[in-house]
Amino acid sequence: LCAPGKGPAVRVDISGLRSASGNLFVRTYRARESDWLKSKRYLHRIDTTPRKGAMSVCVPLPSAGDYAIVVQHDANGNREKDFSEDGAGMSNNPEVKTFLGIPRPPALSQTRFRAGEGVSRIAIQVKYQD
Repeated sequence: LCAPGKGPAVRVDISGLRSASGNLFVRTYRARESDWLKSKRYLHRIDTTPRKGAMSVCVPLPSAGDYAIVVQHDANGNREKDFSEDGAGMSNNPEVKTFLGIPRPPALSQTRFRAGEGVSRIAIQVKYQD
């Protein structure tokens, strides 16, 4: 779907992966407040094996429009959110603030991007709490 002349899709260039262990989840959401980061409200989820450093993932889209993407590196492979070990990133690479050590997700307006009919390309940097 990410070959020249194909689409709609988005090629997500992911960087900052600390290891090749665990799982990598890429979730795509429609850019709507009613869906953003809500459980099971994502359009598509890709589960793959991470590659240390950088990798690309092709994400199919139902149509051109506004979307937001979240990448989660489940570093220990337990399929849970371990804030002290796991890494995450979002489209447009917004700053993720924390409260008492718990990450607070950025607003949809900070992560929204427009995808066209063909293959769009975005870069997401995975960040970890240190």
